Amino acid sequence: MAHTDQQTVRLLRREMAGTIGLLTDEHDFRAMRRYRTFTFDDHAAYLREMEDFLRRRAAQGGHTTVALFDPQEYADFCAAKNLDPDRPASRTRFTSELAHTGATLPYEGQPLDELVPALVDEAVRQATWEYAATLLSHLGTCATCGDDIGRAAFARASRLLDRILDTAPPGNRHLVISVSGTPETLIAVLQADDDPDGGVRLDDAETLEFTTVLALGLGTHSPGGLVMRISRPGTRDRVYGWRLRGDEVQPLTAGEVFDAYCNDIETGELISPESDVDYTEPPDLGDMDPAHRHRH
Repeated sequence: MAHTDQQTVRLLRREMAGTIGLLTDEHDFRAMRRYRTFTFDDHAAYLREMEDFLRRRAAQGGHTTVALFDPQEYADFCAAKNLDPDRPASRTRFTSELAHTGATLPYEGQPLDELVPALVDEAVRQATWEYAATLLSHLGTCATCGDDIGRAAFARASRLLDRILDTAPPGNRHLVISVSGTPETLIAVLQADDDPDGGVRLDDAETLEFTTVLALGLGTHSPGGLVMRISRPGTRDRVYGWRLRGDEVQPLTAGEVFDAYCNDIETGELISPESDVDYTEPPDLGDMDPAHRHRH
């Protein structure tokens, strides 16, 4: 069924609550089509109409936040709240909840083919943090000293991250932490850019996720790795890192860093090294409060 522009605007306004819930993929879109009041019948056309609506609203001075709309979470929400899922008002209420609890991004005029991948990345980031935080909270207390292992690991990870950033050379720093686990490896990314005043500019949400994943690796003694890439205009990029061993990090050799960067993770095949990149050993982090090893 085709919509006129006016019909489209009315439909979208009816379901808007300051935040737009976006169905980013075909599978989720098909899941919503089971509801009689969800009248869109083509995902590509739906995305075009959503983009047009967002642009119109921005042109009128409106501020819109875009959230990832998950049909299963929506169905669960309606069941928990005793709402009829086949009502626009229920979708509006769920979308309002997403503004506070879900993965969201502000719409700033970017095309949807840029916004959608960023929104999916944000959802993955949030899910990673929630999963890691849950595992961390269930580690229990140390059999020797009675300390909360998760809290102690998070505090240690915070101090470790501060030290890593303090010892890094000037430049924009891109950090990646990976922790092996079941059912899958957890990965978090942190961008730390130089501030004009000499400090370091960090995103709070990224920092929390990164620290939590690092803490999980330390607290569970899971194998993993932490790699940093420093970029600065007029100089060669520098790459170095550490492996996670027990509740500590151990420096990687330049050769180990080179191998990590120049081998395809999925196939194991050799990848040509980048030009203008130095693979080096990391700075000495000093004495990172060697302490009692917490036991489960």
